[in-house]
Amino acid sequence: MGEIKHILLAKFTDDTTPEEIESLIKGYANLVSLVPTMKSFHWGKDVSKENLHQGFTHVFESTFDSTEGIAEYVAHPDHVEFSNILLPKLEKVIVVDYKPTAVHL
Repeated sequence: MGEIKHILLAKFTDDTTPEEIESLIKGYANLVSLVPTMKSFHWGKDVSKENLHQGFTHVFESTFDSTEGIAEYVAHPDHVEFSNILLPKLEKVIVVDYKPTAVHL
C-alpha cells in the first residue's frame, strides 16, 4: 500500500502549561522508539496567517508503512498508556490518516 501518514490536530486545554505541552510532545516523540510500526514523528505549531485553524494549535504527524501498522500502533500498550495521559489535556482533537499522493503534471 505504501507510506501512510497519521495526522493529529490538537488544541490543548487552557490550563495545560507550556512545560506540560513540552513534556507531552517528548512523550509522543518517544513512541517511535517503543512502537515498531511507527517509522517517524514530526510536530509543529500553527503559523498560518489565514486564521482558519479553528482553535487547533499543534500538528503531530506520524508515518507508518500501512493501515495495519496504524492499527497495531493504536492498540500498542505504550500508545494506549500515552493516550490516557495526552487526551485529558486536549480540548479539541482531529485525527486523519492518509496515503500521500504526488501530483504529476
